[in-house]
Amino acid sequence: MRPEVLERWHAYVADPAPDKLEALLADDAVFQSPAVHTPQAGKALVAKYLGAAMVVLNNPSFTYVGEWLGERSAVLEFELTLDDLHVNGVDLIHWNDDGRITLFKVMLRPLKALNTVIPLMGKELAGG
Repeated sequence: MRPEVLERWHAYVADPAPDKLEALLADDAVFQSPAVHTPQAGKALVAKYLGAAMVVLNNPSFTYVGEWLGERSAVLEFELTLDDLHVNGVDLIHWNDDGRITLFKVMLRPLKALNTVIPLMGKELAGG
């Protein structure tokens, strides 16, 4: 059985409304990007990065293809096509006892996919 926090995450991915994301994140949440060395800390910053990722990556080809669960963590493997490029990645998600995400780490492959995503994320983070 999938934990409730992951059900809420999947609901957010299906309908990425900012209030759904806000309700998912702990105040001290941290986002680790495949492109930025420094972890991005704090609910507002994590929401900004995840919201931008939804704009850049969550197109009609996006799908989760695997899910592995820990006690308060999960690894979600995803695939999508972006500019005729096959992108494969994982979301590593940790949550607290309150069911709020405390750490969200993204990894992408191949390198060409990461190099395609970086400027798109930069543009989105700068305000579209």
